[in-house]
Amino acid sequence: MIPYILYTALILSACFLFYKLLLQKETFFHLNRYVLLFCMVLAFTLPLIPVPQQLSFRKNAVEQSIEAAKIPTGTAAAQTSKEKSIESVPVEETKQVINVDVLLQGIIYLYWFGVVIFGLNFLMQAVILLFKSYSGSVIQDGKFRIVEITGDKAPCSFGNNIFINPEKYEWETYNQILLHEKIHIEQKHTIDLLLAEVVLVFQWFNPFAWQWRKALETNLEFLTDDQMLQHDTVERESYQFSLLKVAAPQFPLSLTTNYNQSLLKKRIIMMNSKKSNVHTTWKYFFLVPLMVLFACLFNQPAAQSQPLNSKGESKQNVIVEDEMKTDGNWFAVIKGDSIEISFKSDEHSNSSHTFQLRELSSIPRDKQGDFTLTREVGTMNFNGKFEGNKGMGTYKFTANKDYSTAMNKEGLDIKKDNDLMVFFLINIKVSYVQMLKKNGFNNLDNQVIPLAALDVNEAYITSIKKAIPDIDLENLVPFKSLGIDKAFIEEIRSSGYKNVSPSNIIALKSQGIDGKYINDFRSSGKKSDNVENNNRNNNDDNDDDDIIAFKALNVDKAFIDSFKALGYNNLSNGDLIGFKSLNVTPEYVKSFQNAGYKNISAENLMALKSQNISPDLVKEYKSLGFDNLDLEEIVGAKAIGTTPAYIKSMRAKGHDFKSLEKYIALKSLANN
Repeated sequence: MIPYILYTALILSACFLFYKLLLQKETFFHLNRYVLLFCMVLAFTLPLIPVPQQLSFRKNAVEQSIEAAKIPTGTAAAQTSKEKSIESVPVEETKQVINVDVLLQGIIYLYWFGVVIFGLNFLMQAVILLFKSYSGSVIQDGKFRIVEITGDKAPCSFGNNIFINPEKYEWETYNQILLHEKIHIEQKHTIDLLLAEVVLVFQWFNPFAWQWRKALETNLEFLTDDQMLQHDTVERESYQFSLLKVAAPQFPLSLTTNYNQSLLKKRIIMMNSKKSNVHTTWKYFFLVPLMVLFACLFNQPAAQSQPLNSKGESKQNVIVEDEMKTDGNWFAVIKGDSIEISFKSDEHSNSSHTFQLRELSSIPRDKQGDFTLTREVGTMNFNGKFEGNKGMGTYKFTANKDYSTAMNKEGLDIKKDNDLMVFFLINIKVSYVQMLKKNGFNNLDNQVIPLAALDVNEAYITSIKKAIPDIDLENLVPFKSLGIDKAFIEEIRSSGYKNVSPSNIIALKSQGIDGKYINDFRSSGKKSDNVENNNRNNNDDNDDDDIIAFKALNVDKAFIDSFKALGYNNLSNGDLIGFKSLNVTPEYVKSFQNAGYKNISAENLMALKSQNISPDLVKEYKSLGFDNLDLEEIVGAKAIGTTPAYIKSMRAKGHDFKSLEKYIALKSLANN
């Protein structure tokens, strides 16, 4: 339990630092909200997700407990020395071990004590808010409940309740407060805060968790302010002045959205900040490899079920979390010609394997009896009975000593029956080790078990070596697991990667990138065919990042061709990535072409889409009587809030200008 909590704290802390360093100053408030929520959920779920064994940097328990995958020297002497050292452990060291156990137990009790305290605080806040919601004077405003409070307390909202003292504010400020809190309620910001409070209950000791809640609340306020300023009836200067008047020294409960005095300066600065460029959205994608790295470093490797090989022998990737015992209980289910048996030696050790029925001696039906499974490594004796296709009983494994002797001659010293049982379950034969050595793999280390479990046979090794003569054991395992064969390697090389390394092959395969995708990618950029061919001849492999980005965003040949059909034949990789990120579709481009705009640049298309400008909006601007109006002017006007509605309101006040630039200047002055 404690390792899980600490791992959760580590992920949450890393996500906070990532957000603080790269995302906090961006004005993509909606996106930041989802990132903050996603990371909170991810922190508690990621540690529970097993990763494929070939991608894990952790040594699984099988590799740690099985000395058979090593080539030790002086093994017998070392074992004797180990046994003597255990017997000679002094009493003082034993006491130290006991003291450490007591300390760990105390830490566990302290942690749960904190969880109880903060959990009760959370429940108490919820009860207080619910009591205040239904015990005071209430005005029903549609789905919103305006709860009148007294005293010098800042307004806040919880659920669909708005808490406010109406006597404190003038009418304009009062309406802006209500509009502000209604935005919080409509966008369900209470859910965000409740999730953050639940996180704090279980991460009360983690200072980054407290900072995380603060960052989440701050972003919600930024988001709400941004929504407020998009209302035509809200003037930026007036709204900011209202914030200063609303702030009060008393803080509402942490479960509520509220006007926090300490946030005011940040909010006002952010409201007047320049909007983030869409190209900075790539920062968000860096969160994915960060989380993948955490999973590969700390998560448990997953057991991978493998199919039967051509000989009908079972082959499964065994992950034994605890040391396998040579006796215990078994539970089995017969499925057609195979039988799945779960071995349980104690409450913590459980491992399932599939065997062919023909490997077993006659199994007892509807009566108690014995049956056996014999392999080169030894014999498994079962006692129990089957009722229909389900059975249970006890098992005992007896090792074949001749097998240990033969393996010792091949350089693998396997002494413990527990280790031999793992070799038995995977059915690792002496001839398999001899085959590996014949193919040049002499230093087998801990690779025998995963290689055998994945059925990395001689035919596969020979085929891969024709493409990569110096392939090593560490790469054979992920190669086989990902289904990388000689044909795939040649396909990648023929697409331009002449000197592709095994690690790059693994990366490309794991992303689902093949030669066709690479060719489509390379034919999409601005480069001419001659430059492209020269790059290929020179093994220019500098497009890796763009290839991965194309695949992640699903930028395929059909997407590229759809824009070429509209006359966009020289789109760069960055243009295509930007189009996909902003959802600039061919239909969007056609809508402008049909409106008479035939040659809009890629940059302007992205700017138009980022401001959500449509041909209808362009017509609305033109209907106001502006001459020679271009799209760039409209983008600039929309970006600072000079909307047709704003222009109409200014004309109603007597500001009747003939050019859009003057209205933009007027709006800029108002913003400043």
